[in-house]
Amino acid sequence: MLRIYCPYCEEYREEDEFSYGGEAHIVRPLEPEALSDKEWGYYLFHRKNIKGSHREMWYHAAGCRKFFNVQRNTVTYKIEAVYKIGESAPEENGEADA
Repeated sequence: MLRIYCPYCEEYREEDEFSYGGEAHIVRPLEPEALSDKEWGYYLFHRKNIKGSHREMWYHAAGCRKFFNVQRNTVTYKIEAVYKIGESAPEENGEADA
């Protein structure tokens, strides 16, 4: 089980207190009604499925009830960085202390 650091509560908690929110930094189209069905489908369903360092969004359901971002290695499950929504993502190859 993962121990995830919540940047809002400022403490580590068990994974079962959180809900996975999908890939981080997905930008919603400014005019979705202007997209074709194919383009809208691509926005809704096309996500990276990489092996290695990946940025994800998590929700602290049993705590502060806020979303935040996690950079996690999908092979080792090691959490490399945790940062609040709106903050800049860390360097892709760099690791943070959180």
